[in-house]
Amino acid sequence: MAGEQEKREGKGFTVQDRRRFSPDTGEARENTGAAAAGSADETKQGGSDSQSGERSRQDLLPEINFSTFVMGLSTQALMQLGEIASPLSGKVETDIAAAKQLVDILGMLQEKTKGNLNSSEERLLEDILFDLRMRYVEAVKKSRSD
Repeated sequence: MAGEQEKREGKGFTVQDRRRFSPDTGEARENTGAAAAGSADETKQGGSDSQSGERSRQDLLPEINFSTFVMGLSTQALMQLGEIASPLSGKVETDIAAAKQLVDILGMLQEKTKGNLNSSEERLLEDILFDLRMRYVEAVKKSRSD
């Protein structure tokens, strides 16, 4: 039993600092042997490839600002209204209640950001809300007649 315990204690583990920047100076560190070994391990496990794939996907995404955020909510509302096919299923699906909620969220954003937007952001939000509200009314009329 004592022999087993000595074996466990003798093995231990090593800690390798793989940070890219020095914690003391904040400057970029040179690629040390430990960091290079870590990079080799990541490449074997697919970590490096998945990280570069993640970076390339992030490069393709638009910059997030107020306008792109509003446009994203608008696109979701259009999908819920059945105006745009779902990118996941490729089918046009309608959920009037979810569409109403998204339109209400945009309306709330308009109220809460009043006086804090530049003129183009204000106009964009106003135009999107008008369009979505009209489409919502049409979708409700259509659903009642069906």
